Amino acid sequence: MHQAPGVTPGATRETRVPPMSVPSTVLLSETALARPTTVLQPPLPDASVCAYRMNQFTSFHLVAFASLALLTACKKPDATKAGPPPAMPPTQVVVVEARRESVAEALSLVGTLAANEWVEIKSELEGTVVEIGFEEGKAVTKGQLLFRLDESRLTASLTEAEVNLKLSKVNYDRAQQLLRDKTISQQEFDQLASRFESMQAALAVKQRELKDTKIHAAFAGVMGARSVSVGQVIKKDTTLGMLVDLNPVKVEVNVPERFLSLLKLDQTIDLRVAAFAGKTFKGQVYFIAPQVDTHTRTALVKAKIANPEFALKPGMFANLDLTLQLRPGAVVVPEPAIMVNADRAMIYIVDKDSNAQLRPVKLGVRQAGIVEILEGVAAGQLVIVEGVQKVRPGAKVKPAGPEAAAAYQKQAGEKVGKRESGPAGGDVAPASAK
Repeated sequence: MHQAPGVTPGATRETRVPPMSVPSTVLLSETALARPTTVLQPPLPDASVCAYRMNQFTSFHLVAFASLALLTACKKPDATKAGPPPAMPPTQVVVVEARRESVAEALSLVGTLAANEWVEIKSELEGTVVEIGFEEGKAVTKGQLLFRLDESRLTASLTEAEVNLKLSKVNYDRAQQLLRDKTISQQEFDQLASRFESMQAALAVKQRELKDTKIHAAFAGVMGARSVSVGQVIKKDTTLGMLVDLNPVKVEVNVPERFLSLLKLDQTIDLRVAAFAGKTFKGQVYFIAPQVDTHTRTALVKAKIANPEFALKPGMFANLDLTLQLRPGAVVVPEPAIMVNADRAMIYIVDKDSNAQLRPVKLGVRQAGIVEILEGVAAGQLVIVEGVQKVRPGAKVKPAGPEAAAAYQKQAGEKVGKRESGPAGGDVAPASAK
């Protein structure tokens, strides 16, 4: 038998009892209460030493386990596991109805503007510039005097030619009579007749030269910069300036052969230039080439654009849409409703339960802030135009009232109107592109 360490068999066990509270009826001194009391117990037998130790160990763990169970029972339940979180409020959005509208299918092309007519003004004579009858960059009328050269020398030459012609005519008339009288030979008569004709031609040349001292506008247009000044002596073929007809202006484009069957004379074009960003000018096709270029497989097409205020200038780079055909009754939505994700176009529609549903769509023509929907959305369905970024598929939404939709459409219309208003006098039309 093994003895518990620290315990001597048969020895008297001494236990110290700590101070305890004493009823007020028992009179004890403070010293007695504070002093530990020694209680003598009979000695434990050897077999009971281990049992006693085991009882103390077991009692300690039972108390600890009971305390832990009590603490667990008293712990507050986890608030995060109390139940599902509250539902999020519906997202406020602005919706409009997809509607039916006529759209124009158009071919987008690029070209360069050219003057309707233009001409370099050159001198037919040598001489001194004595008058300039226009202001650079200003409009002139047909027949208006532009330049005048000194004509004094030519006037004297003309007078001389007139005298020579008169004398030659007298000789010619006399020769006719002499030929009838057979006084002169036919050869002599022919020489006099030839001289008379030469004098007539010389007079005509002098008259033409005198006329050429005055240079007039061949057509109404705008004069460019002049290259001579009053008093300057010029030679024949000297360039004096340039006259340009700017109303209308022309544009030339090369159209792929596969679209030629859809082209007709007087077909409408919508033209835009960088100088007037957002403004669209309207023109008409007046020429379609009768042959196709074998290298490019395109045909030359020309159109004219009204330009009464001379806003458009020759040489400007132009983007234009050539209207091929009109499609009435197309389903259209505002452009802000369209989202593009990985080359796929998507639209949020709102179903009858006010849930946002994401729909893939197939797009058609874009024009004037609207987009044609070929597949995916039907006329009359509600599409989200504002608040798209805050919406998730299947989420509840709260469409704003009809007043908000009307205000949105009015604002969008005003933006389109500002974008398409051209300069004064210019015809404008909404741009369309496929």
